[in-house]
Amino acid sequence: MKKIKLLFIFILVAATSHAQNEKPIYDSILAKTLGSDEYGMKQYVLVILKTGTNLNSDSKYLDSCFTSHMNNIKHQVKQGKMIVAGPLVKNEKNYRGIFILNTNSFEETKEILKDDLAISEKILEIELFNWYGSAALPEYLESSERIWKKGF
Repeated sequence: MKKIKLLFIFILVAATSHAQNEKPIYDSILAKTLGSDEYGMKQYVLVILKTGTNLNSDSKYLDSCFTSHMNNIKHQVKQGKMIVAGPLVKNEKNYRGIFILNTNSFEETKEILKDDLAISEKILEIELFNWYGSAALPEYLESSERIWKKGF
């Protein structure tokens, strides 16, 4: 009788721990569409924007460069390449902002950013990193469009 109880407890524990690893709401089609691996993750490129070497202070020049910067961000969001973009608060490292791009290629990242005058004119410089994050990250963009009260 003791052996049967122990066997029952062992089976119950094994079944419970196995069930915790399975996701009952797993959507294989969505996972494939988003490029997800089995953990719901994928590779991206993280871009750190920092103060560049071009210290030109002409306001018309800077306005045109940053207009290009914002236009490129908007264009890349529409293309599905720009997943996250935003400024950083002032810091001692002169980091100005971040991008997370829906690519795993530094070469493609440079191609995506080549028309951004703030970067090509060296007002901002970039550091590139491989980043492994949730494959569902692009899904937040639809909601973010609906909560902006003021545009850029």
